[in-house]
Amino acid sequence: MKFFNRVEEIKEILSILEEEPNLIYFIYGPINSGKTALINEIINNRLDKNKYVVFYIDLREIFISKYDEFEAKLRATKTFGFRLIIEVLFEEYEDDKKPIEIIRSLIKDAPSLCGIPTPKNTLEEILKKKTTKNVFKYITNILMDIKREGKQPIIIIDELQKIGDMKINGFLIYELFNYFVSLTKHKHLCHVFCLSSDSLFIERVYNEAMLKERVDYILVDDFDKETALKFIDFLSEEILNKKLSDEDKELIYSYVGGKPILIINVIGKLKHKNLKDVLNILLMDEISKLKDFLSNLDYIKPKVNIEEEIIEIRKEDIINALKLFKGKYEIEVDKIPKAVYVYLVKKNILFLYPQRGTLKPQSFLVWNAIKRVL
Repeated sequence: MKFFNRVEEIKEILSILEEEPNLIYFIYGPINSGKTALINEIINNRLDKNKYVVFYIDLREIFISKYDEFEAKLRATKTFGFRLIIEVLFEEYEDDKKPIEIIRSLIKDAPSLCGIPTPKNTLEEILKKKTTKNVFKYITNILMDIKREGKQPIIIIDELQKIGDMKINGFLIYELFNYFVSLTKHKHLCHVFCLSSDSLFIERVYNEAMLKERVDYILVDDFDKETALKFIDFLSEEILNKKLSDEDKELIYSYVGGKPILIINVIGKLKHKNLKDVLNILLMDEISKLKDFLSNLDYIKPKVNIEEEIIEIRKEDIINALKLFKGKYEIEVDKIPKAVYVYLVKKNILFLYPQRGTLKPQSFLVWNAIKRVL
């Protein structure tokens, strides 16, 4: 399927890449708003391979395939944080060639690399030293080699928050941030982009004094109504080989809003199902999930950690918070106690905009469920 829209976001990111590295950029937005699709479109189709070397590290894949099997063992050792950084950033090779030689050969056939290529014997030496300082120094030397070849290195980490809560001599992620600040604002050596759908993680970053004036944010939100209707047109012609009526397009938007993945889901099912049936099934499923969530609150007492204080949340506080959305899609964050909205964001019911100071349901579908259940 051809890529659709995101013209302004693509223009902004390409403009950033044309300039000298100076900030860490966080690309964030609600779940399934298209962040990864956007960055893959840029990597695969918008960048000159003769100018850029991209390291795209998807922590979804790393944590599923590598992290889980090591977690218990590594947590029992003092080298957990160090080994985790190795797992995240490096890609081991049996070849004894220098990393820059490996990079030269790989980028001929691939738009991006999934980690810093490291010969096995070199990685073993790094592991023996057991310090992040040596890891970062090694990466910096490779990035400088890339610059000397006349290319601009780019590091992209998708779902960085997956290592955000792991404490090893302080927060592990702060070590990474300090290093990324060094690469961007201090050395101007490498562009760094971090993708996340975790708005609480973005809030932590936004409020972190260490990162003030060292980071910037690119919001990839669900489509607005005008764009969503155009996307429906685009998909219906692409998938169904026809246009839908204005009435049908409005109906789709009223149920799922501008969430790209939900629109794709609806249009795909129209090949063999009735539109109203498709939309009603989606809504009833979301209503069922919300009812289960609320009924479970009768049996559990949810707690969240707010600034090192464990706060217990009452069911009535959660219901009162959700009722605020019966008449509005987006509300000010100070209308809901922090412990309550943190819990609802963690449960992927609400999404937080740190820069705006507002909250909204994760999708129109969730919003419709809230309005019907409450």
